[in-house]
Amino acid sequence: MTAAPTSAPDPRRWRALALLCVAGFMVILDSQIVVLALPSIADGLDFPPGDAQWVMSAYLLSFGGLLLLGGRIADLLGRRRVFMTGTLLFGVSSLLCGFAWTGGVLVAARAIQGLSAAVMAPTALSILLNTFEEGPERNKALAIWSGSGGFGATAALLIGGPLTDVLGWEWVFFLNVPIAALLIGLSPVLLRESRAEARNRSYDPVGALTITAALLACVYAVVEAPRAGWLSAQTVGLLAAAAALALLFVRVEARSKAPLVPLRLLRARSVSGGNLVVFLLGSCAFGMSYTLSQYGQGVLGYSPLRFGLYNVVMPATAVIGSYAGQALVTRIGPRPVAVGGLTLVGAGSLLLAGVPVDGGFARDLFPGLLVFGPGLGACAVAGSIAALTGVGERESGVASGINTAAFQIGGAFGVAVVSSVAVSSTKGGDRIVAMTEGYQAAFTACVVLAAVGLACALVLLRGLGPRSDDDQVTPSSALQPDAPDPAHPR
Repeated sequence: MTAAPTSAPDPRRWRALALLCVAGFMVILDSQIVVLALPSIADGLDFPPGDAQWVMSAYLLSFGGLLLLGGRIADLLGRRRVFMTGTLLFGVSSLLCGFAWTGGVLVAARAIQGLSAAVMAPTALSILLNTFEEGPERNKALAIWSGSGGFGATAALLIGGPLTDVLGWEWVFFLNVPIAALLIGLSPVLLRESRAEARNRSYDPVGALTITAALLACVYAVVEAPRAGWLSAQTVGLLAAAAALALLFVRVEARSKAPLVPLRLLRARSVSGGNLVVFLLGSCAFGMSYTLSQYGQGVLGYSPLRFGLYNVVMPATAVIGSYAGQALVTRIGPRPVAVGGLTLVGAGSLLLAGVPVDGGFARDLFPGLLVFGPGLGACAVAGSIAALTGVGERESGVASGINTAAFQIGGAFGVAVVSSVAVSSTKGGDRIVAMTEGYQAAFTACVVLAAVGLACALVLLRGLGPRSDDDQVTPSSALQPDAPDPAHPR
């Protein structure tokens, strides 16, 4: 079935895309630069061993857990307005992070920062989806969007080291403030306002709270399991609570007149399969980055500057992978691209799992990073295209939120898993030797996560072929054959 164009293309669409990519750049820059500065933050604020990961997890959990609500709010209140509000809050919370005087204050400020990103990020992706029609042009726009994240990660490694070494870790947060100000100033000029028509304007706060609480309970259980014991009452109780809250979330969504996540959306195999692949990719990507930072600075003794410069190869090749991935998806479909990407991610993690105590960059880190990067970029694009294929305009904010949440929640889960595995495997003997064995086990855990993602891609992304402007499916017919997508006022 051929989709009729709903309106003439926006002549500002490529400039709007550039602005949205700066927003994506800022979010990824913040995530990666904090990974680089984490050892310095832990030393500066006297975090107990193993607790510094909450600087990352607090952000990822609030970001991922509230992304769905952020996408829903954007659809109902206006995407440009919500994008600007989220960007303003992101800049203010970044200031608070930089001025944090204790570890607890920083973790709390990071949670607020994650909340603001949960408002900003899905709105930016929703604006992108409503600016570019489904097909090769949207695939190209999504590749550029993904590539901006790769540039953000590269920039984090290039500038994070000098900032941390010369000015202090506080400046990795202060850096966000001028970027946020630029985005707020240009948004009214380059972005047009849009919102979805909806008779019921409910925001489903109960759904947002239950899914966020479920994620928090699950991640906290995994993080604390090495101390409390995997079969302890605390661990089992938290995991049981997470499962109960997840079931409650499904029940709430099934009964809600305006659910946060329409269950029919998740019944589409492309949506559920694409997001599950993105979740596992995020687990592996964040887990690997966290482990690599701890190994490089904790075992090899690299300074933040040296470590950042050495590891530019991974995000730089991820950018190349994202552009190659979008071209291949247009020709052969998302499934083989996702499979190939996850194979490279798993192979790169396997190479890193052999890092020795006296490791060197060229011999022990470079090969793994060189293989990991292109796989990460290609799979991210393929998973996103699969997850967003056939999504109607009125549900684009929610679908964008689910897709972004999958990567961020996967990241929080991955960091929790690898930190837990590393702590469990660090036992006795020489301190540096024990730490290295823990990090080897953590990299191996990334291999397992990539293998599970590969299996999901093989099974769940079957039947998704390449799309062009001539054969794309009408979004409303793909998900709601009996409910046409309403006209949308521009």
